[in-house]
Amino acid sequence: MAEELRITVDELRKRTEAGEDFVFIDTRNPQAWAQSDVKLPGAIRIPLDSLDENLSKIPKGKPIVAYCT
Repeated sequence: MAEELRITVDELRKRTEAGEDFVFIDTRNPQAWAQSDVKLPGAIRIPLDSLDENLSKIPKGKPIVAYCT
């Protein structure tokens, strides 16, 4: 993956604090969701293996940040 398609946590924090609005997609599988205490408020939960079927759920017009563990 090209480096410019990645963002560090620190860079994301700075940009969010500066007022930039992102769409967050949590791509963890349902088992990982259930086992985690950490869930980003407002994130759209779409397991990576069903991303294609759920593209319509992703808002357009904002930068997208996908994350997993």
